[in-house]
Amino acid sequence: MTISASKGISATFFMGIVERFLKKYPFPSTENRKVEGESPEPPFLVFLYPKAANFAADGIAYFKINQLDIELYTDLKNPDLEETIEAVLLKHGIFYGKSETWIESEKLYEVLYEMEV
Repeated sequence: MTISASKGISATFFMGIVERFLKKYPFPSTENRKVEGESPEPPFLVFLYPKAANFAADGIAYFKINQLDIELYTDLKNPDLEETIEAVLLKHGIFYGKSETWIESEKLYEVLYEMEV
């Protein structure tokens, strides 16, 4: 599922929001997928841009739309941390989709926030 960001949030602007969030709530994060067996202690975040759905006009990418995924990994369900992340997204007018899954092999919860920037 891809959800559009309201107010035309740019990737650069969004990463500024992420940096401020991580200064206020420091815990491990990365812009790449974690490698099994090499992940930091939970909780941690992973930021990635898995695809782009650009709007083309005259043979060029007229309007760039990047999907941004924020993956929150925890060993225990952590509704307070989820609410903190969601409050930051809402404060900045960022519309997102949310899903979660239990990863049995790693004994971790993954909460996935998807948005377009």
